Amino acid sequence: MSYKIIGDSCLDLTEDLKKDPGFTTVPLTLQIDDTMVIDDETFDQKEFIRLIRESPNCPKTACPSPEAFQKAYECEEDDIFVITLSSHLSGTYNSAVLGKSLYEEEHGPKNILVIDSESASAGELNLGLRIRDLYHAGLNFEQVSEAVLKARDEQKTYFVIDSLEPLRKNGRLTGLQAFFATALNIKPVMGADHGVIVKLDQARGLSKAYGRMCDIAVKEAGDTSKKRVVIAQCNCPERAEQVKHELEKRAVFEEIVITETAGVATVYAGDGGIVMAIV
Repeated sequence: MSYKIIGDSCLDLTEDLKKDPGFTTVPLTLQIDDTMVIDDETFDQKEFIRLIRESPNCPKTACPSPEAFQKAYECEEDDIFVITLSSHLSGTYNSAVLGKSLYEEEHGPKNILVIDSESASAGELNLGLRIRDLYHAGLNFEQVSEAVLKARDEQKTYFVIDSLEPLRKNGRLTGLQAFFATALNIKPVMGADHGVIVKLDQARGLSKAYGRMCDIAVKEAGDTSKKRVVIAQCNCPERAEQVKHELEKRAVFEEIVITETAGVATVYAGDGGIVMAIV
């Protein structure tokens, strides 16, 4: 049986995976003031960061249409797995589910599993890699579906952002809080509770925040020897390497993968942000 992994454009693929026919993405649309950007292979991260920096407004994201997902399902592969942003952050999950209904109305039943990642970026990629591994191990659609949903429920997502400005612009932080946190160089360590963003801790300076994030992650992970870590970086590859090094000082993992954020994760993480997922 053949398979296809379809993500929204917050499935931040590595350069190698972008060439893998088993993976594809359906782009969201980004808007900053009057500028519209399609979050596909034409996305220019540095230019988009410049637009965000120069605007007083928060960027907006628009999920793909159900018809866009329906078209993506019209492929020759037998089994399709769709991985979307947390439904608490975007309407992409609902759009993908409706796209499945539209497809089946026109073409009849097909093995399509739509997964609310309850995460983003690194978390979506980690689930995609798990699906690939399971198929390479010889599991069928039902077995892969059961295993990946279990992995989704066990996965932990963490992130540290360099600037609180994205949170302020999104109305998640008052201007006064942002001012004091910036003046004191306080960096929050954030996580996800079934797709809902939560604050886990804070530290003064990025290096200490990364260390604290890794402390929390390793403690919560338990036996790490058979777990994969995905680190997504927004315009800061050297910081991703620093986080990888901090993890390797604390535990042994099956694999640590580093990738780069595309447009949607750039909106959420901001310039210099790090998103990490473990399962």
